[in-house]
Amino acid sequence: MHDLVIRGGTVIDGTGAPKCTADVAVAGGVIVAVGKDVGAARRVIDADGLLVLPGFVDIHTHYDGQATWDPYLTPSSWHGVTTAVFGNCGVGFAPVRKGSTDYLINLMEGVEDIPGTVLAEGVSFDWESFPQYLDALAAMPRAIDIGAQVPHAALRFYVMGERGAEHAEAPGEAEMERMGALLEEALRSGALGFTTSRTTKHKARDGRLTPSLSAREPELFALARAMKRAGRGVLEVNSDFGPGEFEALRAAAEIAGRPLSCLLVQVQAEPDLWRETLGQIHAARAAGLEANAQVGSRAIGVLMGLDTSVHPFLISDAWKALAKLPHPERVARIRADAELRRALIAPPPEGKVARLGITLDRVYPLGDRPDYEPDAGMSVAAMAKRAGRDARELALELMMADDGTGLLLHPFENYSGGDLEVVREMLTDEATVLGVADGGAHVGTICDASSPTTLLTHWGRDRTRGAKLPLEFLVKRQARDTAMAYGLSDRGLLAPGLKADINVIDFDRLRVLKPKVAYDLPAGGKRLVQRAEGYRHVFVAGVETLRDDAHTGALPGKLVR
Repeated sequence: MHDLVIRGGTVIDGTGAPKCTADVAVAGGVIVAVGKDVGAARRVIDADGLLVLPGFVDIHTHYDGQATWDPYLTPSSWHGVTTAVFGNCGVGFAPVRKGSTDYLINLMEGVEDIPGTVLAEGVSFDWESFPQYLDALAAMPRAIDIGAQVPHAALRFYVMGERGAEHAEAPGEAEMERMGALLEEALRSGALGFTTSRTTKHKARDGRLTPSLSAREPELFALARAMKRAGRGVLEVNSDFGPGEFEALRAAAEIAGRPLSCLLVQVQAEPDLWRETLGQIHAARAAGLEANAQVGSRAIGVLMGLDTSVHPFLISDAWKALAKLPHPERVARIRADAELRRALIAPPPEGKVARLGITLDRVYPLGDRPDYEPDAGMSVAAMAKRAGRDARELALELMMADDGTGLLLHPFENYSGGDLEVVREMLTDEATVLGVADGGAHVGTICDASSPTTLLTHWGRDRTRGAKLPLEFLVKRQARDTAMAYGLSDRGLLAPGLKADINVIDFDRLRVLKPKVAYDLPAGGKRLVQRAEGYRHVFVAGVETLRDDAHTGALPGKLVR
């Protein structure tokens, strides 16, 4: 007798094959049959009218710290994610020497917008080496599976000391050998990859650029040789892809003999650069290198409200009196004081506007049913013009809605054309894989960990401003393709012999909810969270972890090594 049968659902198995009506049987944490009349089970779920899909694999998260205190790894586990990979973009918390944690916290706070006070209180740092960090992760029960990668910045700082925090410094021969030996050890102990950052967007909280920004070829190649010796791991990189950048990374991946995975977004300043980079990836693939571009399912969007890290009034002198107030008191002050409201909406000096980098013609209200492909006519500036109102006044009014919890969306990447056609082009390219959701990062500004739900709902059902995409294609992209990008061949499909990570979804009801600010991090830290509706059941290794969008309390998740 099986442990579980999910009976009569619409099965989309993750291969890209057409959906069909079938039963899925599970025993011992593994799928044992997919088809008709699969036999009896101790538990039977009637899935008539529901989608039955593989669990989603999210290969680009930043739960390096959160995974040490949060067994549920929200928001990702609310959105059908059953495996999350972190350690991306060259930042993380191992290896680390006792007494030198401040710099890694400072770097993570600056690069990934995770408050330093949260990390200082939440992360125990009961490890030094990367293998010890993996052991600490493995010892903690959790709701989903996780995988970790070795971050360049932590490795560099561990070996070089304070010199390693400065990107202009070059390691000596002995230091490069030491970094290589530690990387090889970490990969053999179960790290899924090595990650580096070569973008000027990444800075520590104190303003210093990321340590790996300008790491020269000898350093990259020494680390690549370590990957070759280990025979394991993905080389993941976040880069600005200036002249010569891709060539150096390609050379490192060729030395390593390992897959190369590059983040790819459309930036406003150079809206066609992504195509040039994607062309380079295609050329590398044609030459025999395993390479892909990690892309998103929607625009990268800053969320702005009166309790978030960024909003249009942040540069106003009048905001200074409000910034440190508790949110309810802040809202009450704004509501009661007309003079304060006038001071807030007064046009700021031109230089300050430029520094903030936000104009209200590219900012949109985000309502109870979030629209991630808004038309230009729905911008705050356009709405204000039609109504004959001041745009900043309207922005404040929208943020004051619902007791001051109103949110605005500023899509600053992947949205130069004012729609998601660029994202569609990225999603459908054979050289891409889904991976810029950033779960666990940018906690006060961005909440894109809900991207798997948006992928299904927006692209598979709701899109009105362009072509949709088949559900079979979308499921394959978020499950099997992401799993195989990291060699996780035991998941991402509904097939006999594979891990029983399964989503059972009421597709008619499936939707992302409006993001909210929650004060649920260590030290009372705040973050944006976004839940979903429509996940009837989520199983990890055959154990139900989510039922009717709520955690069951079961913690079957493991560290993937």
